[in-house]
Amino acid sequence: MRRPWNITNSTVYSLATYSDQLFNMNICTYVTGISRKPKLYAIAIEEKSKTLELLNRSSHAVLQILAPHQETLIRSLGQKSGHSYDKQQYLKKKNLLTQWHDYAVLSQAAGYFLLKKQQAICTGDHQLFIFEVERFKTNSEQTLQFQTLVEKRIIL
Repeated sequence: MRRPWNITNSTVYSLATYSDQLFNMNICTYVTGISRKPKLYAIAIEEKSKTLELLNRSSHAVLQILAPHQETLIRSLGQKSGHSYDKQQYLKKKNLLTQWHDYAVLSQAAGYFLLKKQQAICTGDHQLFIFEVERFKTNSEQTLQFQTLVEKRIIL
C-alpha cells in the first residue's frame, strides 16, 4: 500500500530559479496557494539543491504548471540533481524553452506564475518559501497530475 501523501492527485509543477545567465528547473509537488489577496503561494524546496542555491541569489522565480505531454521531463528535471546534471543545457539542446517576461521557461507549459520571494522558513529537509504572485499566464487548462506519474511508474 502506498504512503498517504502518494495517493492524492495534485498538479505537477516545475520551479525555475535564476541567477545571472544561469537557471535551473526542478519538479515540485509541495506547492499550495495560501492567500487570495495578495495572491501568495508556499513552495517547499529541498535543502542542498541547485534550486535552493539559485533561489538564495535571486528575488524572483517562475512556477510552471506542467502540461500532460511534459511527463517526459520528470526524470531529467526531478530525478537528477542540478549539481551534477546541466538541465539548462539539456532543455536548450532539446529546444524546449521559450521566453516569458525575460525569463527562460518551458514552452507549452499549462501556465506560468512570476513569483517574488517574500519569506523563507527552515522546515526539516526542505525550506518553505512564501512567494507573492506578480504576474501569471494560463496557456491550457489541461495539467499533468501526480497520479499520471504513478500510473506510468515514473514515480513509485
